[in-house]
Amino acid sequence: MVNYHNRIFRTVSNSENGETSSETEFHYKQIGNIVFAEYFGGSIKYGHLLVLVSEYGTIDMKYHQVNIKGEIMTGTCESIPEILDNGKIRLHESWQWTSGDLSKGKSIVDEQ
Repeated sequence: MVNYHNRIFRTVSNSENGETSSETEFHYKQIGNIVFAEYFGGSIKYGHLLVLVSEYGTIDMKYHQVNIKGEIMTGTCESIPEILDNGKIRLHESWQWTSGDLSKGKSIVDEQ
């Protein structure tokens, strides 16, 4: 299983309908196969992730956040990890809003 504990990630790319950006920083913690994180920056005032990790390191995630407009936004995301040559983790994410317009998107998030 991929260990996400005490790792920090930043968004590298995101679909236009997403709210995270390169200014958004995610702070991951892990207990067993449960990962939780807080994040902030850019268009996000504050957010939380709650994640179940498979034995292969894939992520099944739910998230909620408050954006700079003062709106609470929620969504779901599936992420596939890639271990880069430098040993850091890149997450390939497919997500969907469960609030607002319910649109879907893709993002890439890299460990810092």
